[in-house]
Amino acid sequence: MKKLLILTGPTASGKTAEAIRLAREMGTEILSCDSRQFYRELRIGVARPTEEELAAATHHFIACRSVTEPYNISDYERDAMVVINKLFSEGHDTVIAVGGSGLYVDALRQGVSSMPDPTPEIRSRLQQMPIEEKRAQLQLLDPDYYARVDLCNPVRLQRALEVCYMTGLPYSHVLADHRPTLRPFDIEIRVVQIPKEELRARIDHRVDQMVADGLLDEVRSLLPHRHLSTLRTVGYRELFPVLDGTKNLADAVAEIKLNTWHYARKQMTWCRRYI
Repeated sequence: MKKLLILTGPTASGKTAEAIRLAREMGTEILSCDSRQFYRELRIGVARPTEEELAAATHHFIACRSVTEPYNISDYERDAMVVINKLFSEGHDTVIAVGGSGLYVDALRQGVSSMPDPTPEIRSRLQQMPIEEKRAQLQLLDPDYYARVDLCNPVRLQRALEVCYMTGLPYSHVLADHRPTLRPFDIEIRVVQIPKEELRARIDHRVDQMVADGLLDEVRSLLPHRHLSTLRTVGYRELFPVLDGTKNLADAVAEIKLNTWHYARKQMTWCRRYI
């Protein structure tokens, strides 16, 4: 049977290199399920594969959208299934997917949960709620999801609270009750793991390299779009205050390193289910 091989793991663990090695070995292609790498305006801060890496194996869903174009997880699942089925029909026995965005990995594995849409009143109230209050509300209503979500991602905080308010149930319970979509192919998941001390050092080195490669200039080019939720992500949100003159660069870089480490730890927690 045809197989989707999913490589996941924390940021900076070496997923890209391993995916390319396997793709070349198997003569197949790669789908990204890293939600931050979809956007063509984001290159340095999302550790997009280099031109050499992209040339070494055919990639899909890299720099395929603009930050100004809405693109949600349902859109991704639909588009990814089209690409996967096309590759299988062309004779590939295995297709590789790689990324550390857990929700997008799950979308490939088992489809997207059907969640109730909030009333306009609930959505408006949550949009006006400060992120600190959203975190407090989510910790109260769904401590399980609070423990594994990216607490700096306002979109995911809002969606979880919308479902909590609409259903009266914890968001994690609604996710758990989702009936998986059966895929007409096998799925294998491999978690790329390295020791925590090495991962922390890799993260620090990567951030330093991003800054040396011009991350601040990349963020400067995105100032007209800073209001978009896509840019409220690690590596970007910390640098807008530097450009505003309210934070120095050294402090911002230290904050990026720490926030990236926190995000990597959440990814490791999520990946434990597959080890």
